[in-house]
Amino acid sequence: MDKLVIEGGKPLTGTIRIHGAKNAALPILAASVMASGIHSIDNVPDLKDIDTMMKILNAIGCRAEMREGRIVMDTSGIHSSHIPEDLMRQMRSSIFLMGPLLARFGEVRVYQPGGCAIGDRKIDLHLRGLEALGATIEETETMIVCRAEQLTGTDIHLDFPSVGATENLMMAAAMAEGTTMITNAAREPEIQDLQNFLNAMGANIIGAGTDTITIKGTKELHPEPYRIIPDRIVAGTLMVAAAVTKGNITLEDVNPAHLSSVIHVLRRMGVQITIDNDIMNVSYASRPKAVERIVTAPYPSFPTDMQSQVMVLMSIAEGASVIKETVFDGRFKHVDELCRMGADIRVDMSSAIIRGVPRLYGATVEATDLRAGAAMVLAGLAANGTTVVEQVHHIDRGYDRIEHMFQSLGASIERVKPAAKSKTKRIVLMD
Repeated sequence: MDKLVIEGGKPLTGTIRIHGAKNAALPILAASVMASGIHSIDNVPDLKDIDTMMKILNAIGCRAEMREGRIVMDTSGIHSSHIPEDLMRQMRSSIFLMGPLLARFGEVRVYQPGGCAIGDRKIDLHLRGLEALGATIEETETMIVCRAEQLTGTDIHLDFPSVGATENLMMAAAMAEGTTMITNAAREPEIQDLQNFLNAMGANIIGAGTDTITIKGTKELHPEPYRIIPDRIVAGTLMVAAAVTKGNITLEDVNPAHLSSVIHVLRRMGVQITIDNDIMNVSYASRPKAVERIVTAPYPSFPTDMQSQVMVLMSIAEGASVIKETVFDGRFKHVDELCRMGADIRVDMSSAIIRGVPRLYGATVEATDLRAGAAMVLAGLAANGTTVVEQVHHIDRGYDRIEHMFQSLGASIERVKPAAKSKTKRIVLMD
């Protein structure tokens, strides 16, 4: 496995453009299979999860390739709606193909998806919603088979505003007969981006960004060029990077409206943030202030995907802070790794109490999941001495060459690949 080696203590400075949002690109790539023809999706980040999705699409008959941030894909040759098990187990977002393939072909075969181990993330809401639209579902120990000659619009209430379920049901309903209304829908910006993409292809959807989404079914969709929104979690990670290193970073191609809760928390901690349309400057030159309490919750509240990064900033703040995690029950695995670096953090069920220390120290730590891995990189950038971050493959799922991103801002960080195993000859001596 690759490792990241970081020499900390250098203020980050410079200007950087925010790449496209992984969590918008994946469902949009999945939705592309609903319209036969050639698609051009721009501003797509070069990530492990994107590569996995492209492998899945190619496996079922698409011809998809990445060309300098643009994916060009021909969906006219799809010959299968059976997603390979080995690829599904690599990435949870493969489940996004259920709704689109079912809508286009009347059947889809999938397996339980993989991804980061950050807590219980069942797909019950996806399946119950598809059943409400008229699908029959057969489950074995490993496989899920969904069939429907014709999906029919209906009213669906989600018990929890799940992003994945909202998006999957939007895609399935886009080609259903009649009207579907999803209530208690997730409100994330990535859902709005999916609505805009589907509507560009000819769908009739309104309400994304609110808790009620209405979809009037359309018989046929057509390809249309599209550009993915900037990644708000990458932007948020860079904002924290500026603060923990006492640096000065300008972010370009960012949507500040998608980051309002993060901006609010960082300003409370004393971070200077100025905004000019899609350009944001973030700087800080002193010790941050503690924040009494942050609660993670679905958008537009503070995002769970920024919890671990902000915890790094809190770990060197003056005073005590509390983070309550309400979205995923396994999202404090990075706490032990931060404590290896000198942080003073105690977990009490779903809350973490962080008592700020003057500084962190370099250590060998592990990226336990995607966002925890990003937090370890931030901690390494802020720490005194050398930090080695292992299990970097988790980070590669959501950050486009994270070492290059921080090198461009003056960080001392490099990726170290494992040494190739040497082959030795065995010599047998005969009498």
